[in-house]
Amino acid sequence: MEYQQIVKEIAPCGLDCRRCAGYSQGEIKEHSTKLLNLLGNYERLAKIMSDHNPAFSDYQSFKEILTSFSQASCAGCRNDASACPVDCIAKTCHKEKEVDFCFQCKEYPCSGQNNPMLRERWLQKNNRMKEIGVVEFYNEQKRIPRY
Repeated sequence: MEYQQIVKEIAPCGLDCRRCAGYSQGEIKEHSTKLLNLLGNYERLAKIMSDHNPAFSDYQSFKEILTSFSQASCAGCRNDASACPVDCIAKTCHKEKEVDFCFQCKEYPCSGQNNPMLRERWLQKNNRMKEIGVVEFYNEQKRIPRY
């Protein structure tokens, strides 16, 4: 994949929007929608199956979660219509600094990303991109689970 396409899919912090459960153009939304369509009116059969496998008695809860995934609406962190619930400075800072990714900034690593949980992941992902390059980082990321 080319660099400019990768910029559309990888957030400035290094997280892969394309594989985020909330991303409107993401794989999780795509697969959830497809699975809902394939299952159709499975509720009827889930009742029958629950006699043999108790897990099916929770089918309605499963379907609600799957439906929620299929309704993902976030446009990604680079978009003004971002619906990401994480308060991350990189969403706006990269625009001000005119860089695609945090590691490209002359001030990286800065103290702006001060949430301890986010900071560790942010440093790890940006250091890895800096080490192997954005294209190889993208290829590496798509081989591992998002969560």
